[in-house]
Amino acid sequence: MTRYSIAPLTASIAVFAAPAFAQELTFNLEPIIVQVSSLLPVEQTHTGANIEILEGAEAGQNDTRVIDRLARLPGVNLISNGGLGALSTIQVRGLPARYVGVHINGIDVSDPSGTQNQFNFGGFTASGVERIELLKGSQSAIFGSEAIAGVVNITTFEPSELGFSGRAQAEAGSFDTYSGSLSLGHRTERGFVALSYGRMESEGISAQSFNTENDGFEQSTLHLTGEYVVTDAVTVGGALLYRDGRSEFDRSAFALDSSGTLSSKERGARLFTELNTGAITHTLSYAYFDIDRKDPGGATPRFKGERWSLSYLGSAQLTASASLNLGLDHTQEEVNSGTVRGSEDNTSIMAELLISPSDQVDLSASLRHDENSSFGGQVTGRLTAVYRPQDDLAVRASVGTGYRAPSLYERFSAFGDPSLQPEHSLSYELGVEKTFVGRGSIKATLFYTDVEDLIDYDPAAVACGSGFGCYNQVPGTTTSKGIELSGLYSMSERFSLYMA
Repeated sequence: MTRYSIAPLTASIAVFAAPAFAQELTFNLEPIIVQVSSLLPVEQTHTGANIEILEGAEAGQNDTRVIDRLARLPGVNLISNGGLGALSTIQVRGLPARYVGVHINGIDVSDPSGTQNQFNFGGFTASGVERIELLKGSQSAIFGSEAIAGVVNITTFEPSELGFSGRAQAEAGSFDTYSGSLSLGHRTERGFVALSYGRMESEGISAQSFNTENDGFEQSTLHLTGEYVVTDAVTVGGALLYRDGRSEFDRSAFALDSSGTLSSKERGARLFTELNTGAITHTLSYAYFDIDRKDPGGATPRFKGERWSLSYLGSAQLTASASLNLGLDHTQEEVNSGTVRGSEDNTSIMAELLISPSDQVDLSASLRHDENSSFGGQVTGRLTAVYRPQDDLAVRASVGTGYRAPSLYERFSAFGDPSLQPEHSLSYELGVEKTFVGRGSIKATLFYTDVEDLIDYDPAAVACGSGFGCYNQVPGTTTSKGIELSGLYSMSERFSLYMA
């Protein structure tokens, strides 16, 4: 059996206007650094990976939810069960959210207690969000499990100038919707500290067309980040996140006034130390994330999951044109949702070689081995290349393998099967990008991804003994293929033309 998920070629054209106080158009020609394409940040022009970057107001600050801005990127679709706070996820190149990893300030925020490990964008507002990077294709060689369709990397506000700086925003709209956010930071020659707080309340709308009862939503969000250069050789830093929300939903698709209430708390932290010994730069980090969702009237009244990881990354400049990154990581996940209890740990080792054989060519090769406590070892790899025949033209190519480990719910719930094995993927892509210096760019990319050993709910499966079916390994291949076309052109400081 073969399934085809064809990401459609969509075209839309929009003109964006912004206030301007200068008559001349100014350009920022500083190199664009991306954090998500490799084990260490690299310049965008030097990576063969396909990356979409949103910054400042483009990172969703003009949208109620960040997902509404992501959905306008090429190859990205939005799936939502309702208004603000309702379960909302993204598809990347026709592949669902369980194949997309999400990180905020270096913290993996996918939900370990969910049916699948994935991130719910429904209540994720742009409060404090400064930058979003979307890396497409199978990226398990860099990020491990779930990164079959890609990875979303989100960075919050950091002060860009010495001294105090910040921004504030307040909005009011239909359905008694009010929101506000405040970001403050202080930067010195040796480091910075930044705090972002946001609050949103809305009476909402009903997800049912025949139901006049609104589904309300309220949420508070907090991000704290900081970094300090202790000595020329030692740097320390960290990030904290907190999100506390409450949303109403219609529990039944057929009855009126059947609203349920779901509350959710998320907490996360990441601490790191960087040591520069001259020949090698060492980075040691610890990350933690937990989520506690409560549904008092549901069949499962509570979903609680947590994840922690300890990582090491070493980077060495081998020659003027070659560098090597080596990493170790140990991660443990647990879920405790009443009848659903389980845990697993994973240890990985990874290596990445970056080579620039000429001023026009950059190559990378990545290899990773994951050893899971439940299903053993997984080996993934990735090769990328970028060729720049001209300063304003780049040709990119990449091939990568990936995998998705079965979630704890898929293995340990009443419908789970502990013997499930990971899904596997293979992806290819070839693209070309033309840059109009200081004005924008136009890009076209061909892509192809195969996913095998698919895990899906099978009503005929009996391994779990539920009597109503189980999660099962479905034979065959799921294929996602297509072409992405996108372009952005700044006609002036006031107007930009966008197409995707």
